[in-house]
Amino acid sequence: MGHDAIRLRGLEFYAYHGALPEEQVLGQKFLIDMDLFFDMRKAGYSDQVEDTIHYGEVYQVIKACVTESRFFLIERLAEEIAGRVLGQFSCLAVRVEVHKPQAPIPGILRDVSVEIWREAGGQA
Repeated sequence: MGHDAIRLRGLEFYAYHGALPEEQVLGQKFLIDMDLFFDMRKAGYSDQVEDTIHYGEVYQVIKACVTESRFFLIERLAEEIAGRVLGQFSCLAVRVEVHKPQAPIPGILRDVSVEIWREAGGQA
């Protein structure tokens, strides 16, 4: 597989994911980074939107995953995002990173994140 990719960085949403009851009630900020891997040659030569993956539509799918669902684990949220994007767009693989900058951990930290790589067809 080539290394052609569309990258979406720093998608920010307010949502209600977390194992603690307060997280489910109060909510917090989540940041999503995503890479979509596919062969861009056709779009590169044709210069036509229909020959690529519309990243505005990908954004809407990610937004729906994050804001319309509730999970205890950010690992589950990452899987949901990957599954929906792979199911709706013609990509070979995706990389999803979910950042939880306000994770309830005593101490000073920038954020906690999980990262997954999933391929079309269910291969990890």
